[in-house]
Amino acid sequence: MARDLIITNAAEIEPMLVCGEQITILADSNQTGSYEVYLHDAPEGAGPPPHSHQWDEAFYVIQGVVDFNCGGLERSVAAGGFVHVPGGTVHSFRYASPTAQVLGITSQGGAATMFSAVHRECGATPEVDKLLSVLGRNGVTVAV
Repeated sequence: MARDLIITNAAEIEPMLVCGEQITILADSNQTGSYEVYLHDAPEGAGPPPHSHQWDEAFYVIQGVVDFNCGGLERSVAAGGFVHVPGGTVHSFRYASPTAQVLGITSQGGAATMFSAVHRECGATPEVDKLLSVLGRNGVTVAV
């Protein structure tokens, strides 16, 4: 089945605020038929708590430094670095430089819907219980 060509200009998309990150959805699974692509921008110290989900996730650090913890393996990843997180792996990351930018890719749909729900329902400084509820409804388990 033929799909439409996707051409996205991130400068024309309003980013969402999710756990301190600005996330711009470049392509979701409705557009691609499978994977999703995001642009993550964040200040030092921002990032999600340890969590897991069913989809594989990959990160390419465009600028800055990001500290990743994936399944207990910790690495600082600078611009040009790549991280693959298999689905079901508990992972987290923190932006470790004053600013950083990361390209994120997931293997299937789910993340775009989750990012949109967190942005819409939780706001810039979410209450923990509300955030956990929204994440849980969208297939994300937060590790405690």
